[in-house]
Amino acid sequence: MRFYIADCHFGHDRIRELDGRPFESVEEMDAEMLARWNETVRPKDEVVILGDLCWGKGKQANELLAQLHGKKYLVAGNHDRLFLRDKSFEEERFEWIKPYAELRDNGRKLVLCHYPIICYNGQYHGDSTYMLYGHVHATPDYDNVRRFQRESTELQYRPKARGGELGEPRPLACNMINCFTMFSDYRPWTLDQWIEQQKEIL
Repeated sequence: MRFYIADCHFGHDRIRELDGRPFESVEEMDAEMLARWNETVRPKDEVVILGDLCWGKGKQANELLAQLHGKKYLVAGNHDRLFLRDKSFEEERFEWIKPYAELRDNGRKLVLCHYPIICYNGQYHGDSTYMLYGHVHATPDYDNVRRFQRESTELQYRPKARGGELGEPRPLACNMINCFTMFSDYRPWTLDQWIEQQKEIL
């Protein structure tokens, strides 16, 4: 199984307050997120982290990653630099670390970045391509992204056929999914779970 999640912010008390996370302390938040992660992910599963895993330096990140189940892949976010720049951080804790990636998941193409990309590679391929991101949490920035998505899907475009002539008009896909941890009850989710959740909130 492969899972996706963004913006866990383990150890980040200020984010706990700003997001309005329902935990009395950062220690309670960390313990609960760790438990839910490990209830969901088996040791041989894969988890793609779309940035901002934790607030801490190398030692804290090493200790956290040692406890989290699964093979972990990091699409780096702005807060991850705290541990990524620390010489004590053990990079081998991740299978890879990239600022941007493209993967396939059950026949679907995924564009992965911590930051939302409103015009992403493969957007004109309809429901065979998805852009997964984080960074914006549940803020007014996220509302702006969702508004862009709704307006985009109201547009029509005419794809070119092999001979160069224009085909029949069709809706423009805008399959952008914010994999914010609070949206998945602080658990990594599969692509199918994120797609279903997206249908409910747009």
